[in-house]
Amino acid sequence: MNIKILTAALGVTLTTIAINAKAQTAYTQGIVSYSSMMNGNKTEAKEYFSADSSMYAFEAGPADIKLLANATHSYFAVLVDVPVASKFFAAVANPSEIEDGQSQMPSFTFAPTTETKVISGFNCKKVIATDAKSKKSYDVWITNDFTFPATAVQPYYANAGGFPVQYTMLMQGQEVPITVTSIVQKDLPKGTFGIPADAQRITLDELKAMRGGN
Repeated sequence: MNIKILTAALGVTLTTIAINAKAQTAYTQGIVSYSSMMNGNKTEAKEYFSADSSMYAFEAGPADIKLLANATHSYFAVLVDVPVASKFFAAVANPSEIEDGQSQMPSFTFAPTTETKVISGFNCKKVIATDAKSKKSYDVWITNDFTFPATAVQPYYANAGGFPVQYTMLMQGQEVPITVTSIVQKDLPKGTFGIPADAQRITLDELKAMRGGN
């Protein structure tokens, strides 16, 4: 009997260790893959992140778009590469533009719920995010399956209580539904978050003018 009790206790201990080991998985740099809808079209996107930088990359028609930022949100740049037109632009925000962009971000409060489900293999629970400015509410499904740097998350979801797996991204006045499909730890090559030398430097206003002022 004692042997059976010891065996059972050992089994519980090992199971607990395994669960804790999984919960303590830590991503320090790598790639998050997303599935989303933009302008009615399904879009795949990737976010490259490290402890101090992030780059959100996606395609918009013939253009490859990259949004660069640092962990303190004091730097923001947009890279637009249009290979078919041999055009490659880099627009770096100035301090006032960064301040203006931050002022337009939502200010969320988060209310946990008891709802849970598995999304893309992640154990998720739902929280309700309510914007103090617009009073609009959004469902946000977060996971605590792993730890992550702040750069891997949209700043307005930083206090959601976990890593957002399914949520609404607010981008230039648009509400974009996002679902994380995978996240991998990967050493990113040097220069991932830099601006290539062959990019033509322009201002954000010039870039907006190319897009019709939006």
